[in-house]
Amino acid sequence: MAILNHETAAPANGATPEAAAAAAPAPAPAMPPLGHPPLDADEFRRQGRLVVDFIADYYARIDDYPVRPAVAPGFLVRQLPAAAPARPEPDALAAALRDVRDLILPGLTHWQSPHHFAHFAATASNVGALGEALAAGLNINPFTWAASPAATELEVVVTDWLGKALHLPEQLLFSGGGGGTLLGTSCEAMLCTIVAARDRKLAEIGEERIGDLVVYCSDQTHFSFQKAARIAGIRRGNYREIPTSPETGFTLSPTALLAAVRADEAAGRVPLFLCATVGTTPTAAVDPLRELCAAVAGRDVWVHVDAAYAGAACVCPEFRHAMAGAEAADSLSTNPHKWLLANMDCCALWVRRPAALVAALGTDDGVILKDPSAAAVVDYKDWQVALSRRFRALKLWLVLRCHGVDGLRGVVRAHVRMAAAFEAAVRADARFDVPVPRRFALVCFRLRPALLRDDRCAAAGGGGGAANELNRRLLEAVNATGRAYMSSAVVGGMYVLRCAVGNSLTEERHVLEAWSVVQEQATAILAAAARKVVRDACRVEVDAETMAFSNEVLSYHAAATPTLSVHPEA
Repeated sequence: MAILNHETAAPANGATPEAAAAAAPAPAPAMPPLGHPPLDADEFRRQGRLVVDFIADYYARIDDYPVRPAVAPGFLVRQLPAAAPARPEPDALAAALRDVRDLILPGLTHWQSPHHFAHFAATASNVGALGEALAAGLNINPFTWAASPAATELEVVVTDWLGKALHLPEQLLFSGGGGGTLLGTSCEAMLCTIVAARDRKLAEIGEERIGDLVVYCSDQTHFSFQKAARIAGIRRGNYREIPTSPETGFTLSPTALLAAVRADEAAGRVPLFLCATVGTTPTAAVDPLRELCAAVAGRDVWVHVDAAYAGAACVCPEFRHAMAGAEAADSLSTNPHKWLLANMDCCALWVRRPAALVAALGTDDGVILKDPSAAAVVDYKDWQVALSRRFRALKLWLVLRCHGVDGLRGVVRAHVRMAAAFEAAVRADARFDVPVPRRFALVCFRLRPALLRDDRCAAAGGGGGAANELNRRLLEAVNATGRAYMSSAVVGGMYVLRCAVGNSLTEERHVLEAWSVVQEQATAILAAAARKVVRDACRVEVDAETMAFSNEVLSYHAAATPTLSVHPEA
């Protein structure tokens, strides 16, 4: 008992109690009080109302913000502290939300603005946002069936639901022997399928031949495919970007594809993967799937269909022709967050043979929670690069339940109708050209070279470079107004402006205002261009006759302002 009496017992080494106390390690500091627990039902209810009200107020006042902010790099860094606070301030969430309102919102590009026409939309909906909140609140990690059985099975159900709504080939669905999963982006879908195709091919020809593998696409394919191919180990020199042309509507030519494949075969290389696109980013072109699949038939080339944008349109029967031939594809992906109200992020990938994904991406470890009695279940960690994953199925399931397939069709059709009206207005203004027909809800347009009667002036102002520069300035001027935000593409050497209608808040009046902005800025730019041609390009003295002609041109531009109207039957 003496050894428990620290006040009277002498140290075993003969040292005094005071010396022993000085040599003893310092006691551990007392744990500070936790304060509010990080998860508290009552506090969550109170704070949740603050956030919901904040978001609702943001949508109610989103028109007050210019679509694209006028800020310089470093603007936010200069306004925030250099280090995180040691302790929270009183009512920290409310204070942080004030900073979001005053510091962060003014520096955002407002993707949900009804005036945002620059990119294929990232559509939002009440249930899409609330589905995100619900999944975040549950905060599960359904990487295997055993890790969360209901989450896995809901994903199986909802990917088949969506596939049937889009009228996809049965063999891509679970019900037809294939299967679907929900990822974050199309780049992930491309990477997973390239890796699956790569490993399947190397198992046949030997891993040492990875440098011989070749992938194919068009010059209109999204650049994320090139990124995915590089990550998958495809040599830069084995990335075949096949040129397109205006004559084929900037679609991938099956004849050109076959010629490229044969050339690679003749050189001893191994054709591996074809990425065809339904709805290219520059012009929403639709590659001929049936003919492309036929071109590589019998060569064991994996065909992937990237329908990130336009796949959603197939919810409408009138657009299902875009998927003609997809029954011969090995995989297909589309982004419900682009046009089907599912909020960021949500990419649906379907594969004909899920076993190919599992063989390439599957892992097995005793630490991973699996149910040995459930041998036939899906473990979605084996369908993707990462192990952890989000519960995206809950959000998509809510969108499909609360809007229904008919509701999603209505969204797509409304956007297509507004885009058709915008296209009609552009065609009615002789100053503009629509170099490629509108596809879905994307309109590509450009200013024609200035109307000049002098042959020398026409040559100076009508060249491709001059016309492209004119349109580049037009885009800059439109976006600088803050009242509309558009983007550009270069196709067939032509610089075109892109107007993509697709945001949830966009109405006919917003499309009308966007067209008005384009016309206003075009009038100003063409007026300046006409004067410049008279003064500089022609290199002649501005006499009374040429100035009169210049004024004639300016008057024409000012008068050429047809109005836009949206017809329900369009």
